[in-house]
Amino acid sequence: MTATHKATRTLVRRYHGVVIVLLATLTAATWVTLLLVAPLLPGPAGAAVYAVGSFICHQIPERSFALAGAQLPVCARCLGLYAGGALGVASCLLAKADAIGVGSRRSVRRLAATAALPTVVTVALEVAGVWSSSNLTRALAGVPFGWVVGLVVVAARPTLHYGRCEPPRPIAPNPPPPPT
Repeated sequence: MTATHKATRTLVRRYHGVVIVLLATLTAATWVTLLLVAPLLPGPAGAAVYAVGSFICHQIPERSFALAGAQLPVCARCLGLYAGGALGVASCLLAKADAIGVGSRRSVRRLAATAALPTVVTVALEVAGVWSSSNLTRALAGVPFGWVVGLVVVAARPTLHYGRCEPPRPIAPNPPPPPT
């Protein structure tokens, strides 16, 4: 393989990586925007967003934000998770696309556990009856974990490039042993 061919492959990989990050950012931002404007959407469009929201969230009215007097399609905590995910994916655009890396599996687990702590603490305190958090607190507690999930999803993008996989080595035929 020539140096020019290697450089071209590297450039194409970078381009694909940037395109994937852009598409992920656009998708995440669109989803969060749809969640926020769902009460204002016309009948079928708004109903579709609420229907999707019903599959992924309990939609308890007291735990959801409202816009124009109508409940959003997901609860405050879910909205915080999705907004954090959108921010995590978008933050990859601010860094060099190839510079995003979250390290080893152990460091990813540690980062995810740390980011999930605000959500875990608020849920535990609510279940224990010690504290009743506000919707704003629930949403803000979900943002860090959503952000980390967004980063991890984008960091996994190189696994989508199957062209980078090495082709299997050819196996030499192994003739049967001669008869004895």
